[in-house]
Amino acid sequence: MTPNQKSNPKISLVSIHNGPSPQAVPLANAFLKSAATNSPVDITLIDFFTSQPSEECARAISETVPDAVGFSMYLWNRELCLNVADQLRRSLPGVRLFSGGPEVTANPEDILKTGAFDFIISGEGEIPFSIFCQRMASDLKIGDIPGLFLQGVPMMPPYTSTISDIDKIRSPYLSDTLDTRSYSGILWQLSRGCGFSCDFCFDSSGRSGVRRFSLERIEAELHHFALTGVSQVFVLDSTFNQDAKRAKTILRMIRRIAPRIHFHFEVRSEFIDREMAGLFAKITCSLQIGLQSSDPAVLKQVGRTFCPDDFRSRINLLNESGAVFGFDLMYGLPGDTLQGFHNSLDFALSLYPNHLDIFPLAVLPGTALHLRSGTIGLECLSTPPYTLISSITFSIDDMKEARQIASACDVFYTRGKGVAWFNGVMDVLRLKPSDFLRRFGKMVAIRKGDDFSESDFDDQDVWSLQREFLIQIFSTKRLKRFQPLVLDLVDYHYHYAAALLSPQTETSDGLKLGREMLEFRLRRSDSLQLARFNYEILDIIDVGAPDIRWMSDHLRQIGSSVAIYPRGNSVCTQSFDDSYYLLLESLDGQSGAKELASKMGIPLEKASEFLLFALKEGFVIPER
Repeated sequence: MTPNQKSNPKISLVSIHNGPSPQAVPLANAFLKSAATNSPVDITLIDFFTSQPSEECARAISETVPDAVGFSMYLWNRELCLNVADQLRRSLPGVRLFSGGPEVTANPEDILKTGAFDFIISGEGEIPFSIFCQRMASDLKIGDIPGLFLQGVPMMPPYTSTISDIDKIRSPYLSDTLDTRSYSGILWQLSRGCGFSCDFCFDSSGRSGVRRFSLERIEAELHHFALTGVSQVFVLDSTFNQDAKRAKTILRMIRRIAPRIHFHFEVRSEFIDREMAGLFAKITCSLQIGLQSSDPAVLKQVGRTFCPDDFRSRINLLNESGAVFGFDLMYGLPGDTLQGFHNSLDFALSLYPNHLDIFPLAVLPGTALHLRSGTIGLECLSTPPYTLISSITFSIDDMKEARQIASACDVFYTRGKGVAWFNGVMDVLRLKPSDFLRRFGKMVAIRKGDDFSESDFDDQDVWSLQREFLIQIFSTKRLKRFQPLVLDLVDYHYHYAAALLSPQTETSDGLKLGREMLEFRLRRSDSLQLARFNYEILDIIDVGAPDIRWMSDHLRQIGSSVAIYPRGNSVCTQSFDDSYYLLLESLDGQSGAKELASKMGIPLEKASEFLLFALKEGFVIPER
């Protein structure tokens, strides 16, 4: 650069994520950077987490020597964004500070009034940001850029920028703005806007309805994801299956192009038919369905319609196909009650969801519900996360109890992998799920306090709590006979899930065969789960959906010693004689297999055959 040349302005775009996760991807800021590719500016993407101190974030931003800093603001990071901006205002007095994102678009005047930013961008940011970059590089005024609002200038008229043809927005992935290899998962935007008008949601507040990226672009991005080894994709589309024909086309594309990638979709039940359910089942994916409440009258008050029978029949199609799905439930909606929440929880769990996400109503600024919240008696937090404190029909104490039941469900059902056996247990107990979870929640609250959450426990903690509570509740004279069977179901699914999530071990087909194998020092694979059961576990598995009364009457408590381990795309369960089980327990990589087999009284020929099988299956490996 010659002495007369001016360097390009530097802009740092800041994303602050909830925490490390496969969804911690700076997609919004990557869209901005992609849109400004041809602008004479240098743009740096910077990522933080909400757990980091504002001073640390500000220091890292300062090291990029920026001329401007932009923040992607959501309700969960608003406070930290404001604090970091305040730090930068003092440490870099000449820097331009701005923000955009859902929290800004929802309440732009409130964000401007904080005084933290020189300007904000409301609505979709690609066009205003790219114009700002051009103006900044030429030292031109920016006050007339649509969607951009300056500090101290009245917001007249209110404006939210939108882009009608979103295919004109450059892909952050195809333009290499985001390197998919740098993330454990990615966010994939298929559309913008929402075709529905739920009063509690901000997604439908745009002016242009649903705008979808073309199938040609989607196919190109899919090829890119498959080529670069993406492991999981979180699909950003408020209702992926609203256009059923398009959704089915994309599902077939995924099966053809990216069958090894796990996809997460948000869908509506009313658009599911048998063909679509089958297509979901043929790829690796999970579906999230916004049930919110099972009370049609409650949902009507927030702009939603609901038919329980239709919902049940559509979900049954998913269960028949084998597709994996979960529900969203919300407590505290207008007109909802604690008993109504209990009823919704019971309805949801009766349909065998893989998981439930349960949360309190949040009265978000910019939504229709926020506009009328005062007139219908909703008392909520005035700052993020804007959650309901109480309503006319849902008291503070009711909210507290609902929160504890929600946490109990998170721990016992979702984290506890209860989908396969939970309803069978409820049937034999003759309890409603909500009552069962209320009791479990009270037990856990005694240990951890009223505000416990599933993040307080690891998987083994959850398993121990499940067993302890079930032993307690099945200790009565009427129920005692079912206890061993129930514990077997819980134990098996715990070990199955642990094996499923374990990394697979390479098999050892090339080892010397015969008795020479016994000279090796062998050890168990880290993915192997060893467990003893009261019943023959293979008999329990063969029954299918557990009918605990029938199983107790027809199966015998003969016990079983079992190895559970991942193999290919599935989990294998092998039941062995006790001597072989003890041999597996003893394989620690220190002693020779021959010595151990002799101690167990296993003939060397039989031991050799067994260990060859174990090596080929990958649950025993040679110690190097």
